[in-house]
Amino acid sequence: MRRRKFSWSTLYLIFVFVLLYIPIFYLIFYSFNQGGNMSSFTGFTWEHYQSLFSDRRLISIVVQTFVLAFLSALLATVIGTFGAMGIYYTRKRNSRNVLLGLNNILMVSPDVIIGASFLILFTMLGGVLKNFQLGFVSVLLSHIAFSIPIVVLMVLPKLKEMNDSMIDAARDLGANNFQVLSNIILPFLTPGIIAGYFMAFTYSLDDFAVTFFVTGNGFTTLSVEIYSRARQGISLEINALSTLVFIFSLLLVVGYYFISRDTSKKARKRKREFEEVAVLK
Repeated sequence: MRRRKFSWSTLYLIFVFVLLYIPIFYLIFYSFNQGGNMSSFTGFTWEHYQSLFSDRRLISIVVQTFVLAFLSALLATVIGTFGAMGIYYTRKRNSRNVLLGLNNILMVSPDVIIGASFLILFTMLGGVLKNFQLGFVSVLLSHIAFSIPIVVLMVLPKLKEMNDSMIDAARDLGANNFQVLSNIILPFLTPGIIAGYFMAFTYSLDDFAVTFFVTGNGFTTLSVEIYSRARQGISLEINALSTLVFIFSLLLVVGYYFISRDTSKKARKRKREFEEVAVLK
């Protein structure tokens, strides 16, 4: 039998994952601590989870945060998908590069700069529109804005992978623009669209810097609330909440894996079918 060679890359990966996950499991472990602190474990208890579910304000903030993340990710995915198609199908190369560069600027810009710019914008709007105030709408618009570039970068590679002969074959068969979009382009882009949605959802869910600038007195998100409570002292109720969010994230990743695998198979099958039609034409 051949012996496996020692791999420094494997050891490095193990070290990185251990380094990343130890703080998370440390947090989860002490969410069951009866002592009420994170210095010593005195016994197992569900008390912190019970107090979490009895805290109506915190539960309400969790619901608000997830509603915001789902809605902002959905709108950003729609806008970002059509934005990616707009960039891809721009005829002039220089114009296409400028549009892509403007999109990438938002990806590399510090969150503090983005949050401050949105705060200035919404303050100006508040001066023009007297009924406009910082709150759910301002946070939603901000999250949509910084999520769109993420979706664009997820969808563009799928557009580059797409064989244009499929579109030509569909047009030869009499398909109009809407049919080409709904039956050819969007089904092929589905894996990228799903990836963009989940990335936008994740960014919206854990964003703090931008939200901190544009949130109002009547609305807050989970990250801002945790920051406010952490300043008052460590509470194992936050550990319990973080544990549940971590479990939800794991389920989300598993769900994304199965959904993307299924959609990728369907997209490849559809691509083969249209390539066969294109060859026959």
